[in-house]
Amino acid sequence: MTTAEAETGRTVTTDIPARLDRLPWSRWHWTIVIGLGTVWILDGLEVTVVGNIASRLSESGSGLPITSGEVTGIAAALYVTGACAGALFWGRLTDRFGRKKLFMITLAVYLAATALTAVSFSTWWFFAFRFLTGFGIGGEYAAINSAIDELIPAFHRGRVDLIINGSFWLGAVGGSLLSIVALDTAIFPKDVGWRLTFALGAVLALVILLVRRHVPESPRWLLIHGRDREAERIVSSIEERVEQETGQPLDRPEGELTIHQRRSVKFTEIARTLFSDYRRRSVLGFSLFIGQAFLYNAITFGFGAILTKFFDVPTGDTGYYFVVIAIGNFCGPLLLGKLFDTVGRRVMISGTYLLSGLLLFGTAYLFDRGSLSAVTLTACWCAVLFFASAGASSAYLTVSEVFPMETRAMSIAFFYALGTAAGGISGPLLFSDLTSTGKVGDTVLAFQIGAGLMVAAGLVAALLAVRAERRSLEDIAKPLTAAAGSLRGKGGRESGSSPATA
Repeated sequence: MTTAEAETGRTVTTDIPARLDRLPWSRWHWTIVIGLGTVWILDGLEVTVVGNIASRLSESGSGLPITSGEVTGIAAALYVTGACAGALFWGRLTDRFGRKKLFMITLAVYLAATALTAVSFSTWWFFAFRFLTGFGIGGEYAAINSAIDELIPAFHRGRVDLIINGSFWLGAVGGSLLSIVALDTAIFPKDVGWRLTFALGAVLALVILLVRRHVPESPRWLLIHGRDREAERIVSSIEERVEQETGQPLDRPEGELTIHQRRSVKFTEIARTLFSDYRRRSVLGFSLFIGQAFLYNAITFGFGAILTKFFDVPTGDTGYYFVVIAIGNFCGPLLLGKLFDTVGRRVMISGTYLLSGLLLFGTAYLFDRGSLSAVTLTACWCAVLFFASAGASSAYLTVSEVFPMETRAMSIAFFYALGTAAGGISGPLLFSDLTSTGKVGDTVLAFQIGAGLMVAAGLVAALLAVRAERRSLEDIAKPLTAAAGSLRGKGGRESGSSPATA
């Protein structure tokens, strides 16, 4: 690494990004996956538990004067609103103060809010801490996805990112099974079981917080923010550990990067990057997020209500059905993830969105005709969400890798908040209203809206998706601080190349 003085800081030439990307997969990478990725299990646990216990909370003796519609509608919307606000608030701080500080703080916020939800004694208390729980989770999305993409080698980035985001559904499986036990009044009283589910989420968050202490700061972030010596120490220690684990010397890194170090990036630069330099990629990110956000937030919060209202499934049994679709959701990223790194981003992103949308249209048609039972509806949803889950996970992958390093966390936060605000807040409210009428036609309409948005997003991806498979982050989008001509490859702004082909 060489350095030189510049007016705004030092000019540094380094091969740190290339050294990180050429690392073979090792136990060290598994520590990153476990320390950072397992938080999505908590998110899945949260969302699923709330959806499954909605009917129980509305019953007399639950300890809360609340209706099922308020749980799946108002409380769900507040959770998502908190996540949107948290993403924007913490996302900006993540780009400014570092990945590690923020992914420790946001998890602590989540832990505290979840624990306080467990002791809710009134409706307003439950609503307030659902919002704050979402506020912590929203910050996790920005901090965690940034750190993961910057630490995982380019060859594995796509599948790892998809599987980690898809692990949300492992939490959903746990939440479903947990709700079965918690709602069994032979084991726990009505006013105790649901509280224990939130308490367990807080305990799991505490365990993850302890593991996460050992995850290092992103060397890429350190490098740009004038802490290149610290970045060098971290990368050297990682290389030594990987060599010891594999018993073989590492390959020589290929390519260097020259940057002008800066402490911060102005908000106007971030806005110009998103809306001018990379406007086509911004259209892509927004389309992907709004499609998956409406579908998932609406269906996740309302699936239990559909089963009980249209198919007379007992409240305590809805968890069994949710386990099935949750498994299907996790299998999607798990089995299809590798194809995002081999077949390519454009084909797989557009394909998963289009297939899930078309299958959802088919499900709506069968539901409208009265051809489905609780079992066959669940089977249809399992097929739809197998593809939709991989597509939804690819939305997070896309916005975390196609924008410059200095804006990465804020980009994730912006598209998550914007897309989720449009689909994730209105989705639960609209879906709750439509399913609460008890009319088949209203529920069919909700299905068709979700399907239409997924198909539309798939078409946008077919036109605008970036071929980012197996490419370094700096090649996909040149850092704002990079010196002109300092990068190998075609990375750079859209003025120099089209995002559809970059």
